[in-house]
Amino acid sequence: MTIFTTPDLSDLHPELKHLSLQFRQFGLRQCFAGPISTIACHADNSRVAEAVSEPGEGRVLLVDGAGALHRSLLGDRLAQLAADHRWAGVVVLGAIRDVEVIDDIDIGVQALGVCPVKTEKRGAGERDITLTVCEMTICPGDWLYADRNGVLIGPQVAL
Repeated sequence: MTIFTTPDLSDLHPELKHLSLQFRQFGLRQCFAGPISTIACHADNSRVAEAVSEPGEGRVLLVDGAGALHRSLLGDRLAQLAADHRWAGVVVLGAIRDVEVIDDIDIGVQALGVCPVKTEKRGAGERDITLTVCEMTICPGDWLYADRNGVLIGPQVAL
């Protein structure tokens, strides 16, 4: 795994855009990067469960939960599935749970917050769609770079 810092990447590659949200970091990986696979969902993590059950191939799952913090979109079981299926990381624009267990899993996870309440499973949500987050357009296949300093999105750059 390549070690980098997002401040250094930002200085060297101004084409990378900062996802201007304040994330909390979980999991054993302090930094992670990869091509993005997107999910848009609200209070239903059915699509997250589908995605992490498939080969990640070093991708990063970006879950747009619209910033809602009243339901958890990722827990220890799904985080372990993501690690087992070789996802580089998961970034949740919403809440996660089971953080004490996720902290011991070999994956990078960033989320806006935590919530002990699970979601309902209704099969709602969309996968691999273009998202608009913080006035930034994010497409599947764009690259995401994350560490304790924040999240950058843009083209693939040399690490």
